[in-house]
Amino acid sequence: MYDLTVLGAWIELAVRWTHVITAIAWIGSSFYFIALDLGLHRDRNLASGADGEEWQVHGGGFYHIQKYLVAPETMPGDLVWFKWESYATWLSGFALLVLVYYLGAEFYLVDPNVLDIAVWQAIAISVASLAFGWLAYNTLCKVFVEANQTALMAALFVVLVGMSWFYTQVFSGRAALLHLGAFTATIMSANVFMIIIPNQKIVVADLIAGRTPDAKYGKIAKQRSTHNNYLTLPVLFLMLSNHYPLAFASEYNWIIASLVFLMGVTIRHYFNTVHARKGDPTWTWLATAVIFLVIAWLSTVPLFRGEEDAALTGQARHFAEAEGFAEVENIVLGRCSMCHAAEPGWDGLAWAPKAVRLETPEQIARQAREIYLQAGVTHAMPPANLSYMEEAERAAIVAWYRSAVEG
Repeated sequence: MYDLTVLGAWIELAVRWTHVITAIAWIGSSFYFIALDLGLHRDRNLASGADGEEWQVHGGGFYHIQKYLVAPETMPGDLVWFKWESYATWLSGFALLVLVYYLGAEFYLVDPNVLDIAVWQAIAISVASLAFGWLAYNTLCKVFVEANQTALMAALFVVLVGMSWFYTQVFSGRAALLHLGAFTATIMSANVFMIIIPNQKIVVADLIAGRTPDAKYGKIAKQRSTHNNYLTLPVLFLMLSNHYPLAFASEYNWIIASLVFLMGVTIRHYFNTVHARKGDPTWTWLATAVIFLVIAWLSTVPLFRGEEDAALTGQARHFAEAEGFAEVENIVLGRCSMCHAAEPGWDGLAWAPKAVRLETPEQIARQAREIYLQAGVTHAMPPANLSYMEEAERAAIVAWYRSAVEG
């Protein structure tokens, strides 16, 4: 059983690594093609019939790129489709959600102080909310199909703000912001799977059959791609937020999450405008800085939401009752709680790292797996062994955890 815990940690790392790799590939290609499309020279009468062109230099070579609104006279047989980056990112992200937040729901997803629900209920709400995100967004796109696109983005922002509040009323702060990121990422990936690629396939099929494709398919695909472009940066912030308690543990975490979407818009507006050669809107950086300062201020008003220890349930109770827990509790209180406390005693720390508090038996029992991996199996904690945890104490942690798992 001990080996399964370590194996599980490595599996989690492998899935997380895969998620990061595929996300980089997806975001990179997405940002590149948006920049390329905006920067094309369309004022040239090209003999090829292309809509626009651009010359680029990279890696010691020169590239001559042309874009066809419909297609060249002859459809190339080796046409490259950019889709698997998106699919792999969502699949690996959902797998990580299962590994960390579903299998570890009692520790990371459910917070009885927020809403006391069963694990299966929390998981059901999580899955249903992701599906709801796509249905709500896709419906908005159809309702606002003839409207100004700014109105559509405003309507989507209202949905995102609503979901920010909803998640913080159901899940732990850490899980709430992570879920808002997953909610948005699901919309983005579904755009590729449900709209962009199918529309492109319709156009390609028409061209191969000698029919003139309806221009609406390309227009809709470009609209959804633009939406993805503006949603990418907020998703990255929300996915990283679980490492920063100032973002997720604030009383106003749902407002912080909402403002993050505005920062994403201002940043992308600057780059998109510059790439399109429509000016240099440096005001967007000032707007972004102001929003960021507001977020920083909100994160400390108050510094952290007060927490009360809820009664132990399930796995946590099992670890608290396992042989050796009393000794481990004393070790953690002596070696870890000076930092992992509501009011850390270590100079330079204003809050517990990652909002993990280890001051009570309940808190220690809930962090059993992390204490075992961070201070028992490895020497990751305490950092640089600043509190001088001894090898015998680490061995006691390992023995306690194994007795609980194997008992």
